This record gives sequence, C-alpha cells and structure tokens, in this order.
Amino acid sequence: MIRNFKRTAAIFGVVAVGSAALVACGDSDNGTDSTATTAAEGTAAGSAEGLSGTTGQLVGEGASSQQNAMDYFGQKYGETVSGASLAYTASGSGSGRTNFVGGQVAFAGSDSPLKEDQVEGAAQRCGGNEAWHLPFVIGPVAIAYNLEGVENLNLHVDTVAKIFKGDITKWNDAEIAAENEGVDLPDTDISVVYRSDESGTTDNFQKFLGAATDIWETEGQVFPTAVGEGANGSNGVASQVAAIDGGITYVEAGFATQQGLGVANLDFGNGPVELNTESVGVALDNLQFTSEGHDMVVDTEALFASDAAGSYPLILTTYEIVCSAGYDESTSAMVKDFLTVALDNQDEGLAELGYIPVTGTHAERLAAAVEAIQ
Repeated sequence: MIRNFKRTAAIFGVVAVGSAALVACGDSDNGTDSTATTAAEGTAAGSAEGLSGTTGQLVGEGASSQQNAMDYFGQKYGETVSGASLAYTASGSGSGRTNFVGGQVAFAGSDSPLKEDQVEGAAQRCGGNEAWHLPFVIGPVAIAYNLEGVENLNLHVDTVAKIFKGDITKWNDAEIAAENEGVDLPDTDISVVYRSDESGTTDNFQKFLGAATDIWETEGQVFPTAVGEGANGSNGVASQVAAIDGGITYVEAGFATQQGLGVANLDFGNGPVELNTESVGVALDNLQFTSEGHDMVVDTEALFASDAAGSYPLILTTYEIVCSAGYDESTSAMVKDFLTVALDNQDEGLAELGYIPVTGTHAERLAAAVEAIQ
C-alpha cells in the first residue's frame, strides 16, 4: 500500500546520496558559468564547512522526471551557499542532451544515455575529456491500483504481465488469489490504464516485463492499445486509476502517493517485495554497468532481470550527464559544492517527493565520482 511506502521511505531516507542535482559542466566560454565567482574572489559567508562557497548560477536542462528533485536540491544549495543557485529547465531528456553537447547548458538530466553520435561531440565540449553518466535520480515505478477493500496486494511479475496483456481480467482470478491467501478479492473487472503519450516510463516498463518474464513481446515508448485505456502523462494515469474501482497502472511512485493509490508488493522470483528505500537500495547495490570507471551507464537488462532476495529492481535510474574534466576553476568549485550539498542533505523531504535516497555501495560510487570531477 502506498501509505506503507511513505512510512518506510521516511524511515530509511536519512542521510543518503542526493538523487537530484548535478551541476555545471561548461566553461566560461559558453556562458554556462558566466556569473560564477571563485572562492578566492568572494566566498559566501554562510557556506558549510568543506565547501568553497563559490557563488553564481548553474544551468541545467533535461528530463521532467527530475524537476521536483532539482527544485529540492537547488533550494538546499541556495540555503547553504548564499549567492549560489541552480536553474534547471525540464524540457525533456532529448533537448537536455542536445544542449549539453552544444555547450548551451552546464549539464543534462536524462532518462537515457548519450546516443552514439553524441559521444564525440560531448567530449569536444568537455575540452577533450570524457562525459560521465551519473545515475543520481532514482525513481521507483509502482504497480499502482485502486481496489476497494484491498489494502495489501501481492503480484508475481508474470501475473503483472498477464494483467497488462489482458490475459487476467478479474481481480478474484485464481492466479491472483493464490498469491494473496486470506485476502477477500472482489469479483471486480481489472481496468488497465496505460500512458497514451510516448514515455520513457513506458519504455522502461516494457523492457522490465521483457527481461523479467517470458511472456511480454513488445517494447518502446508507446504502450500497446489493445487492452485498457490510455491517459496522458504520469499524473494522468494516476488520476484515472484513482477514479476507477479496479483500476491498475504503472507509474512513478510519487504520483501514486499523491493520488493515495495502493502499491503492489512484487514477487520477482524470491517472494513479494515491498517498494521502499531499503528494497530499492538492494537493487542499487547490485547495479551493473555497460561502461567503466566513473561513467555509470546502467545495464538495464541485467537490472530488470534481477531476482535478488529483498530487491525491488523496477526503477528508473535517471542520469546527470556531466564533464569528467575541462572546467575552469570556478565551475569546478561550484560542481563540488553543489554535489556535496546534495550528498549531505538527504531527509524525508526527498522521499515525500517520490524519489529514493540512495545508500550503501551506490552512494559510495557516486561520492567517488563527485570527488574525481576536475
């Protein structure tokens, strides 16, 4: 149930790695840090210990899925370093990547890594240095439902696939009943709601179903229209399910929270797993990458196929795409300040926005990458 998610997120979401903000990767020639003041020239009086206190505005652009996280960490940054700020435009992942490569913004927020034909251009804008993908913003995808009288629901991933294929159409179907012994399941029609617009969430959900089961065949940013009804955007599908007794959808957990929907415990192969910070943390600790070193392009096929005990791998690992080196002195100082603030200001506020603060191995990976940025 989503109420359980909010409670456990608050319990576990303390002092973890920031899932929101990455900062300037440009240089003074492209205007991305033109307002910066170096620590030697002027330091904010209220900056925290260990920060340079360099002031100025950091500019980013990209995925709308990061908007609330960016706002949150931008606020913390401004409070910690007086005179420093973050300006993030949620124009979409594609636009963010394009403008990062073009040197028009300091960093890109993106649901997907740079395309092959963008890698060389990104290195050029980074002064001949590699661009890194840092999976900072972790957004779990919930199987959200609205079913009167049912506050706790277990679903095997195969059952989820059958529901969204239309092979299971009643909530008291024998397969669902077997996974929920003792639960009084009503004879209510299952009403599938899917994203009607092109969506990175749809793309990842279909990749998940394809990797985690043997019965899902389609993929891409457009969901099949043969079963159920569509709604536009994450808020749209969550609102639609909230209005339908028997409704079910796939949506970022924060939107399920806002609508008060139930969130199914998913069985990935080792028993039902509740969506919470701890179970997502297990998935993050076991991430594999298709790249090396501090460049962390997630192997989503391996992630989605994982059945590690206690792990909830149905997550979106959204990147901040930054330069590994090539900064001028002031931009380098601002990058490290901003990320340090993000690392040091994890609290219930992030979890309440629907994001998962990260801990453990993945937190250590990100901290090491931040330290290595030049």
